Amino acid sequence: MSASSPSGAPQLEAVITSDAPAPVGPYNQAVKAGGVLYCSGQIALDPATGAMVGDGDVEAETRQVLANLQAVLAAAGCTPQQVVRTTVFLVDLGDFARVNALYAEVFGAGISPARACVQVAALPKDARVEIDCIAVLA
Repeated sequence: MSASSPSGAPQLEAVITSDAPAPVGPYNQAVKAGGVLYCSGQIALDPATGAMVGDGDVEAETRQVLANLQAVLAAAGCTPQQVVRTTVFLVDLGDFARVNALYAEVFGAGISPARACVQVAALPKDARVEIDCIAVLA
């Protein structure tokens, strides 16, 4: 879905894929704007069922989060190597090392993206981890 823009403003295009969970609120999975892809935060929802994956297991959740994020990137024609910035939200910073190890499997090759990691009081659907990202379109 594309949005017309006033002269000089970047064209916006929503990225929508059934390979990642449908949004749980009034937002898109990602938006393309001016050669940049802005991916909404992903939690460990199974795209087929909409159910949370992992039952509180942060490693299982992280694997699903990364799979969901990669599906959104792929739908936009991107790879993890085009990601320039991520934000990792954790309910418990004690999970940092376990999340980091799995994160490195996806984003550790070549130039790793800039990143922030933030502890939060809660996430939607009682998730333990959420990751969003920004990528440069080829």
